[in-house]
Amino acid sequence: MIYHVVPLDDWTAQPDQPYTPGSLAEDGFVHCAPDEATTLAVVNAFYRDAPRPLLALLLDEGRLTAKCVFEAADPAPPPGTADGVLFPHVFGPLNRDAVERVLEVEWDADGRATGLRDVS
Repeated sequence: MIYHVVPLDDWTAQPDQPYTPGSLAEDGFVHCAPDEATTLAVVNAFYRDAPRPLLALLLDEGRLTAKCVFEAADPAPPPGTADGVLFPHVFGPLNRDAVERVLEVEWDADGRATGLRDVS
């Protein structure tokens, strides 16, 4: 299972279509994380000002229709990420039937992501 972070409004905008975030056009792939701890590090580094609620899609990479490749962060992993972590990059839209669970990011009083809770 891999994780992808997305604002609720983006995820629900076109529910009958595969999800295609802007990073697919900009970077050529969809950014994902390999586990919850890395997902929280990514949220704290890049998504603290993102619209809320903020979701983490738990994806079964075996059910993805697009190729998924684990690669090193470039230029560097976000702070708080363990050494040697490889990041899953999905080279196409996310087909919705690959979503195993939808989790919501939990925040502390200082605006830091502290955990993920089930919403589906």
